[in-house]
Amino acid sequence: MQTFEGGCHCGAVRFRVTVEDDASIIDCNCSICTKKGIIHFIVPQDRFALLQGEAALAVYAFATGTAKHMFCTTCGIHPFYRPRSHPGSWDVNVRCLDDPGVASRFVVTPFDGRNWEEHIDEIR
Repeated sequence: MQTFEGGCHCGAVRFRVTVEDDASIIDCNCSICTKKGIIHFIVPQDRFALLQGEAALAVYAFATGTAKHMFCTTCGIHPFYRPRSHPGSWDVNVRCLDDPGVASRFVVTPFDGRNWEEHIDEIR
């Protein structure tokens, strides 16, 4: 297991996440992930901890309303969210981790989020 910390751009929101050594990260091509530049670590509830900034977070939900996209109300960065694919888990934006080299340590799995319904079983 590896533990990383990260946060938003202004530092108001901070979190810690623990991932398995052989975890893969997901690169989704859906409209919101593409526009926000998210690369995903999906982790169970017990491997995510919000360290500070709960009051600084706002939530954006669209379409089915299942996914809860959280962002800092000060700087606008989206460090993590509750994903539609795994609503009991957390989806951490790898680009918001403090260590910029984290992504190079893991296998990147492409996901066709533009055709979500047809491909969701690939990441569940």
